[in-house]
Amino acid sequence: MSKPKKSPKKSPKKAEKKATPSRTEIRITGFGGQGVVLSGHILGHACAIEAGQHSTMIQSFGPEARGSACSATLVVSDSEVLYPYIHRPDIFVVMSSEGYDKFRDELKDDGVLIYESDLVKPTLKEGQKAFGIPSTRIAESLGRAIVQNIVMVGFVTGITDLVPREAMREAVKHSVPAGTEELNLAAFDKGLEHADQLLRNPQVEVPQPDLEEVTA
Repeated sequence: MSKPKKSPKKSPKKAEKKATPSRTEIRITGFGGQGVVLSGHILGHACAIEAGQHSTMIQSFGPEARGSACSATLVVSDSEVLYPYIHRPDIFVVMSSEGYDKFRDELKDDGVLIYESDLVKPTLKEGQKAFGIPSTRIAESLGRAIVQNIVMVGFVTGITDLVPREAMREAVKHSVPAGTEELNLAAFDKGLEHADQLLRNPQVEVPQPDLEEVTA
């Protein structure tokens, strides 16, 4: 009489590793009247509406709305944002020296600093990534200094590749006042163009910041 065959033991299934959701923290700062909040709104709109990600924004102002330091913080993620506050930004966009002085120490050591090179003279830690653009001067060349924030949005788009360029263009078009779309898209394209030039040649109109002495 033949013995019944034993069925082979099944090895236990390994638990599948869940991918860690990506989370990018951003702070944009400047003074009132520079369009800081609109810049944050455009970035958030591009990520959440045009690119299918998730984003939250929190804004804050100094005692005076115009001329005082203000900022907007964003969290961008490929999953629902459960905690909307930032700890240390991955991307720090600076349009004024006061804003830089106030928030400079928050930036992660491997974070990206993006700054208005005519107004902000940063002191960098060794190896820190920084990219400057004379966004106000570029906006003035278009005839309206007020669109310097849109120049900066274009520059941020080109430097970080946070979302596809066309998604950001759509966000600009749907976020600016009716009748100003052409001007604002021209400003956006100027910022993109400067980013492309800078990435090809790091010496394009970028001042050499002083390196901060690092002591052991």
